[in-house]
Amino acid sequence: MTFDHVSLEGIRPCVLRGAIVRLEPLVAAHAAALAEVGLEPELWRLQPRPLQNRSDVEQYVERALDEQRRGLALQFVIVEQERSRVIGSTRLMDIAPQHRRLEIGATWLNSAYQRTGANIESKVLLLTHAFDVLGAQKVVLKTEALNAQSRRAILALGAAEEGTLRRHLLADDGRPRDMVYFSILDSEWPDVRERNLARLARYATR
Repeated sequence: MTFDHVSLEGIRPCVLRGAIVRLEPLVAAHAAALAEVGLEPELWRLQPRPLQNRSDVEQYVERALDEQRRGLALQFVIVEQERSRVIGSTRLMDIAPQHRRLEIGATWLNSAYQRTGANIESKVLLLTHAFDVLGAQKVVLKTEALNAQSRRAILALGAAEEGTLRRHLLADDGRPRDMVYFSILDSEWPDVRERNLARLARYATR
């Protein structure tokens, strides 16, 4: 398959629909719904900037939308299909059109929706959009070395671990963060897709 007709330069807000969740473009009005589900301290324990109150969430959303306006990211809320309830957020970020590369990151889900297939399907929707629509040749995922749960989840997707960049980032409080990088290439995507569709099928039978 070739992607001569598409480019990362054409990235724009869109809705990505699955069976468990759909991804909708983030807008400022989502701040209230995100505050309802996103103020669990454990969600932010290993993140650079914890969200502790409604004001923090509003600032988080505004920063995210500013990145989108500058063409640096494409922001989504994760919506549970059954009840149309916002349950988390994710994004395409560090977009590098000249290298046909982007990153999936800043993903979080309310704890009640973890291990429900919502995260897997969110990743499948984003990967499908990145490879099959935008023509990416590489998708990057990264997490802090201390975040064992996130590292396991990324490996379970079928991403290859590339290595650890020591003290690569600083949290807002000055804490150094060792970051582990993973990636999926366009040549690997067909196998990764089938692997994760099979994982999602198991949730459909529950």
